[in-house]
Amino acid sequence: QVQLVESGGGLVQPGGSLRLSCAASRSIISVNSMGWYRHAPGKQRELVATITSGGNRNYASSVKGRFTISRDNGKNTVYLQMSGLKPEETAVYYCTADHLNYCSGSRCDEADYWGQGTQVIVSS
Repeated sequence: QVQLVESGGGLVQPGGSLRLSCAASRSIISVNSMGWYRHAPGKQRELVATITSGGNRNYASSVKGRFTISRDNGKNTVYLQMSGLKPEETAVYYCTADHLNYCSGSRCDEADYWGQGTQVIVSS
């Protein structure tokens, strides 16, 4: 089994910056798209950004120009650099990995994974 382990959340003032990280818990063979979603209280979960294995990026219109998604394939890690944060962006941020392939012994598996979430609070 693989887990996605997120870190980097916390409390930040409006206009501030944070960098979220998400790493696979074990060595993997490959992963297609990785990304970040967020879920704010009373709102629907929404896509923040995704990045393919080839480096193609997609952003929610609300974060374009302020957030940057990147990945280190060698470390099986995806990052989300957030700047200009707004109070309404307070949410739990979740990492995702699509079509993640790994092998354990003689058994190989492919599945989609979600992290456990990391809380981001934007408040003065």
